[in-house]
Amino acid sequence: MTSIIPARTAPSQVRPAPGPSGSGPARTAAAPLAPRARLLPSLAAVYRAQLSRARVARIPLLFVATFQSVGIMVLMRGVVDGGAEARAVVAGSSVLVVAFVALNLLAQYFGQLRASGGLDHYATLPVPPAAVVLGAAGAYASFTVPGTVFTAITGSVLFQLPMTHLWVLVAVVPLSGAALAGLGAALGLLAPRPELATLLGQLGMSAALLLGVLPAERLPEPVGWARDLLPSTYGVEALARSFDASPDWGIIAFFLAICAAVGVLSLAVATWAYRRAAVR
Repeated sequence: MTSIIPARTAPSQVRPAPGPSGSGPARTAAAPLAPRARLLPSLAAVYRAQLSRARVARIPLLFVATFQSVGIMVLMRGVVDGGAEARAVVAGSSVLVVAFVALNLLAQYFGQLRASGGLDHYATLPVPPAAVVLGAAGAYASFTVPGTVFTAITGSVLFQLPMTHLWVLVAVVPLSGAALAGLGAALGLLAPRPELATLLGQLGMSAALLLGVLPAERLPEPVGWARDLLPSTYGVEALARSFDASPDWGIIAFFLAICAAVGVLSLAVATWAYRRAAVR
């Protein structure tokens, strides 16, 4: 019977190649390695795994992030009557839900993953580093969608703002989430200890709270410069301008484009930080 030799051979089935004289083995033929997984299938697999793992904590995350943002709007209702300041408060509180999960919790997750040796598990898998970072960031950011929508609707009712253009959240949530998730992942991966990663995540969320919720007109000029450096600022500005009776779509698209560029940059930094932490 004719035997069929497979094109790809397992390492245990590799036979020594005979020497020139045929008397004995001279070298061992190496088995070909499996191809590296592509980015999109790897990203989908990591996203599903992270989503199922974090699903248990979904309700507490949504409740805490949403309750915090709604409570801030209720407090600001006694200070802000309406106009541009009300639009800034509602937009900043809505994006704050994204910051709580994508920045704060993701920094804690990657800090604990690095300290516990969990990065070694991902390093053994044939998946690109970008798939690990993007998959985890996307899974955590997915939990922010219901809370962000509920906060925006509640704030619009509370401050009597029009809800005609709330569909802008379809662009604001993923772009702000990508920018903040990349920053949170980078903080968690670069922090030498998980406690420091938690601290940095808390500080980042506090910055998103103070610089995003408070109206820009009431901030001192040096603090305003720091606000311009915060990735979520441009998502806040785009959402705030969508509450106008006749929104300037050109400036909204401009802010969303900046948010997208910052998101790509922050995710690239997070991918570099992952590679740096995985080889140590």
